[in-house]
Amino acid sequence: MLLIRAYRPPSADNLQRLKSRLGLSGVRMAHLAGLTRDSQWRKYTGGKVVRHMNMHMLFFLAAQLTLNAQQLAAIIEIMREAGAGIDLDADAGVGEEARARRNSHTP
Repeated sequence: MLLIRAYRPPSADNLQRLKSRLGLSGVRMAHLAGLTRDSQWRKYTGGKVVRHMNMHMLFFLAAQLTLNAQQLAAIIEIMREAGAGIDLDADAGVGEEARARRNSHTP
């Protein structure tokens, strides 16, 4: 099993470059990181006080960009077996733009 023993969060500039390279909106990046709003994403990419992205959040984002639907479904199944309640159709406050992009995004 691969374990991450040391983690240094990406800089705000690195996260902004990732967003630009992917051509995604701040709303979409927020959604991929498990955030509900673009304003939350911006706290990781600039502002007066920049937040550092924790490893779990970055892993969640990277997994959605990397894994295919079958692999993600297998992970969700393990989460459900562990007792998590997961509704894949719930929007959890995500705006129209994010829903449209999510429906057109194929990991």
